[in-house]
Amino acid sequence: MSIKVVIADDQEMVRTGFRMILESRTDIEVLADVVDGHAALEAVERLQPDVLLLDIRMPGLDGLEVTRRLAGRERPRIVICTTFDLDEYVHAALHGGACGFLLKDASPEMLVEAVRAAAAGDSLVSPAITVRLLKELAAARPSDGARTPSEPLTDRERDVVRCLARGATNAEIAGELYVSLSTVKTHLANVQAKLGARNRVEIAAWAWESGLTAGAA
Repeated sequence: MSIKVVIADDQEMVRTGFRMILESRTDIEVLADVVDGHAALEAVERLQPDVLLLDIRMPGLDGLEVTRRLAGRERPRIVICTTFDLDEYVHAALHGGACGFLLKDASPEMLVEAVRAAAAGDSLVSPAITVRLLKELAAARPSDGARTPSEPLTDRERDVVRCLARGATNAEIAGELYVSLSTVKTHLANVQAKLGARNRVEIAAWAWESGLTAGAA
């Protein structure tokens, strides 16, 4: 089945470009593109998309408020795509429930992969901001304020999380640890359950906040 997407951006050129990129893939269907946050919420209710590709700065209702209003829902998964590489936007979006954050100058391939990752319940953040974001997020919080896992992580789970916190993809983690891709996914699912995390971004943030990444490259 195809991944159903709604695009929300106040710039027609951006909406058109995103639609062309996504619709060139056989597994993605763009249901609608809309110009502001109110229209995005209406489209979500009416069309029930799998993924909402959302700009931050829009008239009326901005993307961060749309993200907050949709928080806690299974669908749609939200991917923020913005021109503005501002830490406060990234923090607010991800803590509000977004599972992806891209800059508008990201490659078409990264846009497609972010949509696919979101639909699968995974996350993708632009590599240019991932590690910087997580380091700054950790520095702003005391390590003793990090959430406590419901069960201790195994040594291998900790290895996987360290790689994740450096911005590695699942395939890169599998290669580095000499395990299969399915094994990496299993470890991450176990960690996510132990932490009560919503997505891999929250797992990576926990790794930095808890000091697990201390000494990591």
